[in-house]
Amino acid sequence: MTEDVSDDIRDFARIQPTEAGPELARFAAALRRLQDLTVASDPDPAVWADSAALLEQVCARLERDPAPAGVAPAGRARNLPGNGHPMLPPWQVSESGPDGVTMRGQFSRVHVGGNDAVHGGVIPLFYDWHFGMVVTAAGRPDSRTAYLHVDYRRITPIDVPLQARAWVERIEGRKLFVRAAMTDADGHVLSEANGLMIKLLPHQP
Repeated sequence: MTEDVSDDIRDFARIQPTEAGPELARFAAALRRLQDLTVASDPDPAVWADSAALLEQVCARLERDPAPAGVAPAGRARNLPGNGHPMLPPWQVSESGPDGVTMRGQFSRVHVGGNDAVHGGVIPLFYDWHFGMVVTAAGRPDSRTAYLHVDYRRITPIDVPLQARAWVERIEGRKLFVRAAMTDADGHVLSEANGLMIKLLPHQP
């Protein structure tokens, strides 16, 4: 299952992880809370309007300091849930090695599809991110998802601690086959996934 990829890795400019400070951690936490409240509130229309004005002021402040991809810390901050990216569920890597990556975290109200169950579309998003972690941990060159298949075994709940492990199944040249499973605190399998990650060629973005 091993393969010498040292030359291939030099062909690509990897996005480097970073450590974020408490300021971004606080901001990301507040933004996640805002997302939850947005789908869990029904205030007077004036409250929506006033709140929108406040958010527009925040956007105006952040627009003063643009940063290109690979420079902005959100999405690269390994010490924050979801790497500090608001689109990603608030999970973090707990174990990482060449053959697999274990993550722990939970979903919240913003991820609900109905009846307090996590939306079926959120689960593939999580696994795609998780598979990317496996690519990096395995020392593979930058890759893209060729396919991702999810089997839903049980309802995935919100606001409870969960665990997911993804591992390398096999390697065939540019192809990295990955499998994963998500479990609850009692060890029940909530979903399973398998996917194919293909190494990018030098001309591919």
